[in-house]
Amino acid sequence: MLIIMIRTVILYMTVIAMMRLMGKKQLGELQPGELVTTILISNIATMSIEDPTVPMLLGIAPILMIVCIDVFASMLTLKFPRLRSLIAGHPKVVISEGVIDRRQLSELRYTADDILTAMREEGIFDVNEVRYAVVETTGKINFLRKQDSPSDPPSIVIRDGVTEPGGMESAGLTEAALAELLKSEGVSGKDVFLLTASRDGSYTLIRKDGVKQQ
Repeated sequence: MLIIMIRTVILYMTVIAMMRLMGKKQLGELQPGELVTTILISNIATMSIEDPTVPMLLGIAPILMIVCIDVFASMLTLKFPRLRSLIAGHPKVVISEGVIDRRQLSELRYTADDILTAMREEGIFDVNEVRYAVVETTGKINFLRKQDSPSDPPSIVIRDGVTEPGGMESAGLTEAALAELLKSEGVSGKDVFLLTASRDGSYTLIRKDGVKQQ
């Protein structure tokens, strides 16, 4: 019994250390890869605790390897935004100006009940009150009420140096207009950390060196 208690404490502390190593986001809403990592770590730790004949090293080593893979994958996705999109996907707008996009719901395998339930959880009982509803890559649905929102909310046009075609369309920007905007700010697209823009012409540009321009 004492051996099982000691093994449990050791594995508990190991898992806590590994979760801290993976970052705070791991403790909140999980991306698909993070969820898989958490499940695997949980299963490995459980097997090592339940079976005293399994050497501790055989329990700790796979956990450490999984965490290393997760950290390495995170570094790759930071360096290659397209890889991040491939692994985690993109946020999807499922309601725009009170109109539900059934095509996006079908792609996400969401039903109308899923949307209505999420609305009620946010205290919204009429879809006409919703300006935008966005399904995040974590699966959470965020709502923007019409009365709480600006008349023309901004869209993400460039993220980590990569242009978002959907954001350009939402902001009413053509490639020529975007090129002119970047030229006026004296910066190239690859040097932009974040660019958001609205149809009314307002925008916020943050360069990778930290300089913010509006």
